[in-house]
Amino acid sequence: MDKNSEIIRIEIIRILNENGKIRAGELAKRVMEKVGNEKTVYREISALVQSGDIEKRVHSRSHIEYELVNLYESVNNQLKNLHSEVKIIFEEIESFEDISKMENHSFNQRLMSIIHFIQIVQSTDGIMKLLSFYPTFRKDKMFPQINRKIDDCWQAIMSTISHQPEDVFLNEILSNLRISHINSKNIN
Repeated sequence: MDKNSEIIRIEIIRILNENGKIRAGELAKRVMEKVGNEKTVYREISALVQSGDIEKRVHSRSHIEYELVNLYESVNNQLKNLHSEVKIIFEEIESFEDISKMENHSFNQRLMSIIHFIQIVQSTDGIMKLLSFYPTFRKDKMFPQINRKIDDCWQAIMSTISHQPEDVFLNEILSNLRISHINSKNIN
């Protein structure tokens, strides 16, 4: 699947998340306003129907509607998967200090591991912030649980950093995470 197809699919699902049921013509029109042409949009809609991600309801030849399959179930399953990933990350962070002492990790190994944890938690936190714009995700009971677990991850990371023997550990992490390292030509 090329990048354009993925963007079209994401846009289709986003529109269906916002509206629930929507007529075929309206869905295609709204997707084409953002990305793609008519042929590729309808091809991606058909692919989503075939994969079982969306449901096609034909009322008559001129009245076809699409909707997400079991939206609540789909949202809940996605959030449950995300929650289990966050729990695994939290457990890894919690056990990091013991493992690094047992295996006698060097300063650089510990530094890179903590930076890796920070980047994973930042990414997950970013996903949750994006999902917070969709009422269907925000209303799910798993949503606040995941946010609390992400906060627990941040607490565990800060605790781990504060227990490192080197005084410069936090400074090294901050210098490795700085955005100023990004070349300004890469920013649009």
